[in-house]
Amino acid sequence: MEPGERIALQMRQVLLFFVFLGGSLVLSETWSYSVAEETDIGSFIANVIKDMGSGVEDLAARGARVIFDDYQPYLRLDLQTGNLLLNEQLDREALCDTSDPCILHFQVLFENPLQFFQAELLVRDINDHTPTFLEKDISLKISEGTTPGTSFQMDSAQDSDVGMNGVQNYTISPSPYFHLKLKEGDKGRKYPELVLDRSLDREREPKISLILTALDGGSPPRSGTALIQVVIMDVNDNAPEFERTLYEVQVPENSPVDSLVTTVSATDSDMGTNGEITYSFAHVSREVWKTFEIHPISGDIYLKALLDFEVTQSYTINVQAIDGGSLSGKSTIIVKVMDVNDNPPEIAITSLTSPIPENSLSEVVVAVFSLRDQDSGDNGRMICSIQENLPFLLKPTFKNFYTLVTEGPLDRESRAEYNITITVTDLGTPRLKTQHNITLQVSDVNDNAPAFSQASYTMYVPENNSPALHIGTVRATDSDSGANAQLTYSLLPPHDPHLALASLVSINADNGQLFALRALDYEALQAFEFRVGAADRGSPALSSQALVRVLVLDANDNAPFVLYPLQNASAPCTELLPRAAEPGYLLTKVVAVDRDSGQNAWLSFQLLKATEPGLFGVWPHNGEVRTARLLSERDAPRHRLLLLVKDNGEPPQSASVTLHVLLVDGFSQPYLPPPEVARQPAQPDALTLYLVIALASVSSLFLFSLLLFVALRLCRRTRPASLPGGSVPEGRFPGHLLDVSGAGTLSHSYQYEVCLAGDSGTDEFKFLKPIYPNILDQNSGRHSGDEASFLNLLGM
Repeated sequence: MEPGERIALQMRQVLLFFVFLGGSLVLSETWSYSVAEETDIGSFIANVIKDMGSGVEDLAARGARVIFDDYQPYLRLDLQTGNLLLNEQLDREALCDTSDPCILHFQVLFENPLQFFQAELLVRDINDHTPTFLEKDISLKISEGTTPGTSFQMDSAQDSDVGMNGVQNYTISPSPYFHLKLKEGDKGRKYPELVLDRSLDREREPKISLILTALDGGSPPRSGTALIQVVIMDVNDNAPEFERTLYEVQVPENSPVDSLVTTVSATDSDMGTNGEITYSFAHVSREVWKTFEIHPISGDIYLKALLDFEVTQSYTINVQAIDGGSLSGKSTIIVKVMDVNDNPPEIAITSLTSPIPENSLSEVVVAVFSLRDQDSGDNGRMICSIQENLPFLLKPTFKNFYTLVTEGPLDRESRAEYNITITVTDLGTPRLKTQHNITLQVSDVNDNAPAFSQASYTMYVPENNSPALHIGTVRATDSDSGANAQLTYSLLPPHDPHLALASLVSINADNGQLFALRALDYEALQAFEFRVGAADRGSPALSSQALVRVLVLDANDNAPFVLYPLQNASAPCTELLPRAAEPGYLLTKVVAVDRDSGQNAWLSFQLLKATEPGLFGVWPHNGEVRTARLLSERDAPRHRLLLLVKDNGEPPQSASVTLHVLLVDGFSQPYLPPPEVARQPAQPDALTLYLVIALASVSSLFLFSLLLFVALRLCRRTRPASLPGGSVPEGRFPGHLLDVSGAGTLSHSYQYEVCLAGDSGTDEFKFLKPIYPNILDQNSGRHSGDEASFLNLLGM
């Protein structure tokens, strides 16, 4: 930008500053500082702490910064000390040209809370420019008939410095014909006039040479010279006269170079060369000299450079018409530049806060920006807007400063990023528009609790599992991000205080995988449930729960156990079989149980070995041992049967049963060997009576138990298929199997045996007490309903 353009821009900014000085966010006091031009970068200017009225810690905390009207970083603010330091060398002539004083306006902006302080920086001039004449050789034609005392105006010297550093004096080399007189023109500018002291005589001295010197007021002073060649001309007694002494012209700023601005015209009554007129500029500034040119013969004035209303709004051109006798006439042309909407609005982002928390309240400042349009009038009036349907508002603050604030709380889970387009349109014709895009990130706040994929999980574990077996995974998700979405899984204390959950399962805190810590036993624990929690790592942390139900799947890990006849007694049990028994006679019933469930507890019975093959048979599904044919005299009196009890598991497990059968003619027959020690003789009739009563009692009890078993089975069929402690398979129950998992079997915990003692006499009958098998689990302490019924029938 040229110096003259900068002067106009600075003047306009100063005017706009005072117009908007009454804003609510700006203090009425203006801070003033000064600095000499060409001062070194980093030089100390002032400390703003005293002017600000607060501590130095507020500078960094409130986001203080320095903003000049033309957005140039002339100064920088040290946030640690509050010192204003020079950020670049300043050239007063480049900033303000000939304007004096040269003042740069700026603001000290505090972002949080938003506040402005007005300040100005005076750039002091130093004498760094030498006065120069636009023309080094000046030709001056003077008629010899010129009256002494006539003055001839000389072109003034140009000096970019101002004040005392500008041109202050002119001198001329000694001459008997001329002396120099200083005149003061507009804006206090001094220019020299050459005054004729005595009459000239062309015949004696046709040419006079003079040296004109211009001096400034600097210390030390600087000077510039020009050579004046005075040519003595013949007498010319009529000076040219313009048609008008003042011309006013309006020219649009977008006029092209070489456009005709206006035409001036002057007349001279003299004849010959004394009446020939040439036109030229007189005492014009450097800006006029660079912008316009005049045709010396026609008087047409053309544009030499493009106009810019934002830099210069008007020009004053002094035109002179000189005839052949060096007489001249003067006229003034005022060229007013008409504004054209040729500058789009400008947007400068001063502050931007991104990301912004999603739980921010309303009226939170997101961005601070300023607008500028170098045009004037409607061409410089602006309208600012953003897109619709965004949770943000634009609020004007001071001068052309705006703030972008939130309209309400944001939701990162709905939208994590906003692309905001700030649109600024002026009111000129045609309208010019500028857009600026801002990308605003929304930072996450821990406002969403973890959510499990299921409210409850069901997991299956086979019994006798290996430790650290992966049994399943619970999964939860969190809509937040970062640490707020990083989940940690944990086991929650169970509701059942007797459940040792810590010894049963563990959970991977990072991925929710569940592991069995030890081998599980279906017969001891069929199912258990607990709750797991998922907590995020936000502050404060949020959590949720889910129910986990673990079902233990039965494995065929228990062999059938024979309850009757008992196999571990000190003396084997002997069954009595009358020789008169019919085929199908029920000798005894093998009672067995299996601690497993389902098909692992379906039992089948098989006769493996017998003393007399074909004499006895066993029903495969209920364990009843019956005679297969009539007995004969040739059949041995004693028989030994070996039976196999097998479950339906995979692989199947089994147990063997040994039965001793004694053939008798009747229950009154003595069949035991007499003891070696002499006994008192017993009454045979009384022993027979006792045996008959006992046999009748046992048979009645067995029949009653069988009827009760059938009744319980019929009742159970009406109940749900799934009962605690075991499951009944769907479909038809195999005919050759006996289900001992529930109803219809004896308890796992007790056995009851009735038999005759092998070493007693014929008159003794022995009832054995209930036996606790040492291979059963003594800790369960539980009986099914059918087992308890059976025990009640046995009187236990």
